[in-house]
Amino acid sequence: MQKVFQDCYALDERCYELFGLNEDILMEHAAMGMATFIKERFGDDASILIMAGSGNNGADGMVLARLLHPRYRVTLVAPFGAKSPMAKLQLARTKMVGVQPIETIGQAGERVDVVVDALFGAGLNRELDTESCQLIEEMNRPGGFKIACDIPSGINKSGQLSPVAFRADVTVTMGALKEALYLDEAKEFVGEVICADLGVARQLYETASDTYVLEEGDLHLPSRKQTGATHKGTYGHAAILCGDKEGAAILSGLSALRFGAGLVTLVARSRVQTPCLLMQAKQMPANSTAIALGMGLGDSFDKEFLQKHIIESSLPILLDADSFYSEHILSIVSQKGRSIVLTPHPKEFAAMWEIVAGRRLSVSEIQKERFALAREFSSRFPEVVLLLKGANMVIAHDGKVWINPLGSSKLSKGGSGDVLSGLIVSLLAQGESAKDAAIQGSLALCMAAKKYQGASYGMLPTDLVEEIGKLDEA
Repeated sequence: MQKVFQDCYALDERCYELFGLNEDILMEHAAMGMATFIKERFGDDASILIMAGSGNNGADGMVLARLLHPRYRVTLVAPFGAKSPMAKLQLARTKMVGVQPIETIGQAGERVDVVVDALFGAGLNRELDTESCQLIEEMNRPGGFKIACDIPSGINKSGQLSPVAFRADVTVTMGALKEALYLDEAKEFVGEVICADLGVARQLYETASDTYVLEEGDLHLPSRKQTGATHKGTYGHAAILCGDKEGAAILSGLSALRFGAGLVTLVARSRVQTPCLLMQAKQMPANSTAIALGMGLGDSFDKEFLQKHIIESSLPILLDADSFYSEHILSIVSQKGRSIVLTPHPKEFAAMWEIVAGRRLSVSEIQKERFALAREFSSRFPEVVLLLKGANMVIAHDGKVWINPLGSSKLSKGGSGDVLSGLIVSLLAQGESAKDAAIQGSLALCMAAKKYQGASYGMLPTDLVEEIGKLDEA
């Protein structure tokens, strides 16, 4: 996993003070990061169009033009001229090596192999005007590999979109990763994220952070490679409450069993048709080691049952779906010393937040403030693990935040969340901590979706369950 920061201005200042670097040196290395990427991917005859703004993001683009000329056919477009001191300096240097800026894309040649967006980047702190929107739309036209400098123009430092934003294939961000790159609505614009060093190694540039982005290599699967004597009870017993929509609980149960739980029982008030792999009972099994409820729950269980077997239990527990509309069930979040994982999507989070915090939020407000709300929830309930679903899942616990950016649109189908619940409760049943169960369950879900070989629109939750069993053990 890698550290993530809200912005890097303080980190830049620290470089100046501790390492004797200056803005000019950092800018050279920022541009070198983009230049190195281009040189590794494109031949010497490539045509590179660089759109440079008038501030320091534009200055990065101007340095890039100087570094690539004359090996590449470089066109520098500077529609607003140069206004910041560094932009003025870099534009003058660029002209000295023979690159003369033009004012419009229309003045560039017809063939463009690479389009570099250095228009606004992380410095954007306002709504874009009509001219800027038109420039971004021109950069977004088909043709040319798209590279964003630091942050795609049109995305502000909080990760929120202006009316238009640059659609990058790759974003080369400078110095350290920024939260703005991982907000849900920014996902389709940032593309692959690459971090460029700024004159010192990232270990020196970065400071402590409470936020991390997860990577594929962070996945650690449960294992059955023990050489000693084991039996089904060794690997835990997951009890899953099966409610009005029993299909949701069945999917969770199959997922939990596939992910290593030794036993899985669906607890249902009346007999339901279940796969033979899953056990069924009307009461909570005495040897349960973890509980999951909410998926398709409805009002199948009375308050007395929930109080006795859920609220008063001390077993690790996962709450999902219908749980977030029940004030009674949500009383669990105030319990101390219990492993608790919550997995709401934004609408469910809104319902829960109104109950536990007394504040009503819209889904759009939640999506714009995902990180801030996750931190606020964690501050109120530090022992609880929150997994806020979305294009990039956000996991919060005890003041720390982990971002899982590995999800894809394949998962945008009913039942995917039920599979996730099964993965997490399986790990809880096997003895994992709530935090690790949430992180590893989310990673396993995303990696299973990635490995699915069928049509992108055709993946079913049952396909996810199958793919879970094919993930490579370390």
